[in-house]
Amino acid sequence: MAEPDRLAESFEQNRTRLRAVAYRMLGSFAEADDAVQEAWLRLSRADAGGVDNLSGWLTTVVARVCLNVLRARNTRREEPIGVHVPDPVISPADGTNPEDEALLADSVGLALLVVLETLTPAERLAFVLHDMFDLPFDDIAPMVGRSPATARQLASRARRRVRGADVPATDRDMARQREVVDAFFAAAHGGDFDGLIAVLDPDVVLHSDGGSAHPGMSMTLRGAAEVARRTLAIASPAAPKHPVLVNGAAGVLVTLAGQPVAVMGFTVSAGQITEIDAIADPGRLGRLVAGLGYGSS
Repeated sequence: MAEPDRLAESFEQNRTRLRAVAYRMLGSFAEADDAVQEAWLRLSRADAGGVDNLSGWLTTVVARVCLNVLRARNTRREEPIGVHVPDPVISPADGTNPEDEALLADSVGLALLVVLETLTPAERLAFVLHDMFDLPFDDIAPMVGRSPATARQLASRARRRVRGADVPATDRDMARQREVVDAFFAAAHGGDFDGLIAVLDPDVVLHSDGGSAHPGMSMTLRGAAEVARRTLAIASPAAPKHPVLVNGAAGVLVTLAGQPVAVMGFTVSAGQITEIDAIADPGRLGRLVAGLGYGSS
């Protein structure tokens, strides 16, 4: 086999894993795909004959590209940009495909990705590569320009932040998840404040991202009463709710006249909703649900 063909084959064998690394690092499909493509371009230009561990080499390239993206984001964000919900993996309600399953390995829920957004770039890299992909700190240290001991400290700080955020474990029973979500919408459409309170955890958190098109819809609300009041204010029985999976958990896609207007992911724990993550940015929605058959003309 010719060398270019051998490299291309080796890269394809690593592509799924590289995309999973980049997705956890960036929470953006477009940026993750760009990072993976950049790794291929660098590989095609490099003298890879002397690379003993091609998988490790590619992981390092992707991680460094992602680190630069995260640092550039921080540089641009001189002023608060409002609530940002990472790109969710949206799948049909009857199950995820193999590519989605690879992205969601290790139970990467949307609630966890929201917490990862609060980490510094170096903390996020150390946590993702070590805690999610088992890379040793000796390999991580050069990527962040620190010693292995400092890289370990970065991952430890990130781990404390994640634990401190108390990301709840989602109930594994999908039928139970869907039952709770259905009860939420039944109460919302019926104007039933007490019914909403019953299915919402007292400390429930709502993250809503309207993007630049709908800045008024970008907010974070905490507590069952606040979330219930907001839900009743915007609930519309006329907008169809289509069951979907959002990062492997129960969610809904809301449409109007066949066009997607919002996607909502729910974290259901112990029979109550502990977190709701919603995206109402039309530009992002179109890309996120493109494979589901909505929004096409």
